[in-house]
Amino acid sequence: MKLGEHHYALTATWTGNLGTGTSGYRQYSRDVTIQIDGKSDLLASADKPFRGDPARWNPEDLLIAALAECHLLSYLHACVTRGVIVVSYRDSATGVMTERGAGSGAFTEVRLRPAVVVADASMIEAAQQAHHDAHEMCFIANSVNFPVYHTATVSAA
Repeated sequence: MKLGEHHYALTATWTGNLGTGTSGYRQYSRDVTIQIDGKSDLLASADKPFRGDPARWNPEDLLIAALAECHLLSYLHACVTRGVIVVSYRDSATGVMTERGAGSGAFTEVRLRPAVVVADASMIEAAQQAHHDAHEMCFIANSVNFPVYHTATVSAA
């Protein structure tokens, strides 16, 4: 392993064989269990329009969640380096995926909308600037080929 190189591993197990495997498009469930040693299992599926279980996480949800959490964690780090004390952070993230036909598609954008509360009004400007720092630092945002926008609001406690 190279210095600064990190490896991640998980097991994704299809649990949707309803008795006849993939004998037909409607004859199987899209249920998947994602496992990582030492963590709770994540129950996943396809999105509902693709014959999935809407009560389970789908790949699209997980992609948006990864971007939102990565920005959040990068932002908290950026605030520490700028001397900003964050007391609350809540993001209402959304994404747009466009189907291309023939079972293909791609995300065209994700929009993060963090609402941040900082300890003092004197920190608001630096807290706003920290969003740019976070965007530059976020490993996940740096790994996707579509724009990740952030429209943040910052207020003082």
